[in-house]
Amino acid sequence: MVLDLINKLLPSIEHFQVWGYWIAFFAALFETTVGIGLILPGSTIILFLGALSARGYLDVGDLIWFSTLGAIFGDNINYTLGKKYGAKWLKDGLWLLKTSHVEKAKDFMGAHGAKSVFFGRFIPTVKEIVPFIAGSLKMDKKTFMLWNILGAIGWGFEWVLAGYIFAQSLNLAQVWLSRTGLFFAFLFIFVIFLSMFRWLMIRKGKQFLAFFSSFGQSIKKVVTRNNHLMLWAQKHPRPLSFITARMDTTAFSGLTLSIFTLALVYVLALFAGVVEDFITSDSIIAVDIRMADLISVFRTQGLTDFFTWITLLGKTQVILVFIFVSTLLLWLWQKKYCILPLYMAVAGSEAFTHLGKLAFHRPRPDMAVYLEHSFSFPSGHATIAVSFYGFLGYLLMGLAQNWNKKVNILFSTLVLILAIGFSRIYLGVHYISDVWSGYLVGAIWLILAVAFSEWLRHKERPQSKPFFAGVRLITFILVSMAVLFYIGFAAKYYLPSAPASQVPTIVVSKATDIFTNEQIKYTETLTGSRQEPINCIFIARDNSQLISIFHQAGWTLTDRADISSFFRAVKTLILKTPHPRAPISPSFWHAKTQDISFAKTARTNWLINAHHVKIWRTHFVLKNGNYVYVGLVNANDGFNWGIIPKIAPDLDIERERLFLDLNRAKKRTGSLKEQLVAPQIGKNFIGNPFFTDGKVYIIPL
Repeated sequence: MVLDLINKLLPSIEHFQVWGYWIAFFAALFETTVGIGLILPGSTIILFLGALSARGYLDVGDLIWFSTLGAIFGDNINYTLGKKYGAKWLKDGLWLLKTSHVEKAKDFMGAHGAKSVFFGRFIPTVKEIVPFIAGSLKMDKKTFMLWNILGAIGWGFEWVLAGYIFAQSLNLAQVWLSRTGLFFAFLFIFVIFLSMFRWLMIRKGKQFLAFFSSFGQSIKKVVTRNNHLMLWAQKHPRPLSFITARMDTTAFSGLTLSIFTLALVYVLALFAGVVEDFITSDSIIAVDIRMADLISVFRTQGLTDFFTWITLLGKTQVILVFIFVSTLLLWLWQKKYCILPLYMAVAGSEAFTHLGKLAFHRPRPDMAVYLEHSFSFPSGHATIAVSFYGFLGYLLMGLAQNWNKKVNILFSTLVLILAIGFSRIYLGVHYISDVWSGYLVGAIWLILAVAFSEWLRHKERPQSKPFFAGVRLITFILVSMAVLFYIGFAAKYYLPSAPASQVPTIVVSKATDIFTNEQIKYTETLTGSRQEPINCIFIARDNSQLISIFHQAGWTLTDRADISSFFRAVKTLILKTPHPRAPISPSFWHAKTQDISFAKTARTNWLINAHHVKIWRTHFVLKNGNYVYVGLVNANDGFNWGIIPKIAPDLDIERERLFLDLNRAKKRTGSLKEQLVAPQIGKNFIGNPFFTDGKVYIIPL
């Protein structure tokens, strides 16, 4: 809904550009008007307009001048108000103008003198107050104007050019917002979110806990003072006593057990839902298969080696050594009551996982980096990551002396668990649903183990200090031995190579015989929903012949959309250099990403004005031994919302252009044009509309 609104607004900005300049002027003007500037995000507005100037909606030079003039006028209004009313307003207070703002601005002016008008322009909550303070202190008008103009010019260039440069970098949107780029986008957003949440927990976590505690006490008071509830309680004393006992904070059987029970029920419900989806739903299978194929695109030797080391943290040999060392440490540190819960977490999760594998018999993905002999669902590594490392994190948080350390341990444990799970997906030995179900199984046993541990702690009242000197040195030695064992094991571990999957070829009498069902006449979304229909079929001896013929017809073989090609494309976009081999976003056909892609750029900008063809090699061959390839031809056509490349809606004209190129190069023999699907209108995964007559070219090369 929001995107639709932006999509409607941008053409208006394009046709009525003059409003953009005046928006910049007034945004800059009001941002430094005393009081208003503290709530008006003028700099953000200027940044956004600078981004629009990069897209051609506004002239960047004019935008800088309008922003600068607005800033100059705004500071002068502020100066005049300070000169006339400064003494009174500073004494009595004004709206959002707080004492802290004034003191901050005064200190800044005291440190920098008249130059503070210039430097203060670049500091939030100072730039809104400094001109007002300068006026109230009767600063010389000429001196004020000099530093005011210089500061406004610098500020205008700073924010307009920042938006302009940022939007220029968004020319990589074809890559960024492709399925390849979305991987990096989601990873970046997740890391930022996790970092912000960690920072918030460190800074405000205690206040949040105090707030919820106070909120709970307030609800309790409201409930106990309600006359109707009191009458009900008098008539039904047993339910009331049960509820009261469940909310008791002094006993383990009270609120503590209630929270553990609710958490356990919730996780069990999630796991039951995953199992139900796995058994009855095709969508989860469709996503699993396509994501496995897509993630294989990102594999490099360096990342494969890195994630191999990560995944070995969940290997049985490593876990057994870590458990042994953990047992010794718990005994040394007088935490013997935690040893049995630790064993319970590990043994229970492993047994549950083994039973799940036997029950579901799900085979491993076809694109695994190395060979695993057990079944796939659920993931044992993901299970042990949560149950074992989660329990260690719980123990370390209990030993930590301050809040910051507790939060850091929590997030370090979470990152480790996520890394182990993702390593299984990246290496292709598990599907996403395998890892998610493994996390849930591990969480079930982690909750049980922590609850058991808390019950023992309440019961035994164990000591918190070691019972002999030198325990810290022994702890260091044991941990070092465990780490050295892991390093040595990972360095020497040999990954058994997975056998290459071979799909037997099927001989067909004609090319259209490959379409054994209606679904494979279309490209697909991640969930297997239909997108654009196939509009070209090529008959070729092999990939080399196909590439050679397309090259002679003026089409360039593009790089495979992997990590290295992604960053090469980013570099060329920033440097504005030609890049005819720029990768094309992966698409799905028959649950596979394309095998080969070609591009043809009509102008110098390979991002905006480019024609694409994505080709999949099938396992079907004709009687003459030539393979059948299916393809989709489309093109970029400007941008959606000013930053996202838009796919041209007319698929038929792109199909005809490719046919003409092959025809001019005389690289086709006896082509046919047949009706494959009914004429239709639809939308692709970005949401761009398309239309087609539903016909397909069959082109022997």
